[in-house]
Amino acid sequence: MSAPIVHGGGVTEAAARFGGRFEDWLDLSTGINPRPVELPPVPQQAWHRLPDKLTIDGARAAAASYYRTDGIQPLPVPGTQSVIQLLPRLVPTGRRVAVFGPTYGEYARVLAAAGFAVDRVERAEDLGVDHGLAVVVNPNNPTGRAFQPAGILAMAATMAANGGVLVVDEAFGDLEPDFSVAGQVGAHDNLIVFRSFGKFFGLAGLRLGFVVAADTVLDAFREWLGPWAVSGPALVISKALMSGDTQAIAAGILERRAGLDAVLDEAGLKRIGGTGLFVLVEHADAHALHRHLCEAQILTRKFDYDSRWLRIGLAPDAEGDRRLADALRRGDALRPGDALRPGEC
Repeated sequence: MSAPIVHGGGVTEAAARFGGRFEDWLDLSTGINPRPVELPPVPQQAWHRLPDKLTIDGARAAAASYYRTDGIQPLPVPGTQSVIQLLPRLVPTGRRVAVFGPTYGEYARVLAAAGFAVDRVERAEDLGVDHGLAVVVNPNNPTGRAFQPAGILAMAATMAANGGVLVVDEAFGDLEPDFSVAGQVGAHDNLIVFRSFGKFFGLAGLRLGFVVAADTVLDAFREWLGPWAVSGPALVISKALMSGDTQAIAAGILERRAGLDAVLDEAGLKRIGGTGLFVLVEHADAHALHRHLCEAQILTRKFDYDSRWLRIGLAPDAEGDRRLADALRRGDALRPGDALRPGEC
């Protein structure tokens, strides 16, 4: 297995290196709603007993309505990462894999570790007859690139003609429902859609996602994951929240995104991409800027494959915006040159 990827959210490691208490750090390294929603009541039975069919079916029905799946009942899974680990089982032996990148690194890592040749592609025209599986994150992390549904469905048709499967990761799709192809899966047996629950609702620790796919694919994932893969409380919480009014949640996220944009523009940082939950900025030495912010106990997300990029997530409130703005103004924060060594904050 290849070396693990360093993801966002490593505040304890950053605090150990740069000092300060965990709770004093401002974590802008993730693409998660910084204002977690209020949890609905969870019956004691959900904690006491294994999840039964009624509980599972209730969450699936709520997900079908929320994700507008046109009758398909999405499969609850313990986070999208759990099914990324299963993707090698869907690729025929001897076929290559295409991943639209740069993107979330676990796709290429898991598939390469399983022995498949992975091609990083950028255009639909790059999909070839050798590709048994293709992955596109839409909207993309970290660039925010988004394909229109017609383009995604054309990719699915290309893959189907070659006997291949298209996986569409819509982890950041809650704020962009018109980009989703979850409602088109019924007409494309080779199309698989992953949805993340925790990012939009600010509950990443719940470890919950949903898969929208043909029954044969869902049955395979269910068997591979085994019984009771998702906890009863997670199912109860997801049903309640997806059945409720999410407009206020979306408005709160967009208000926080506007606050971040204002800070970055004032600092003169170039915004080159992003989604409602994060911004990708370009700077001559983003690693040096990353270090400076760590010294101010603010964690952002740097990239080993591009030293000019920094991904910055949303602060929970205006005070967090002011703290970021103050750190960017302070001293020579934007002076290039002091790049971090691999593995540092």
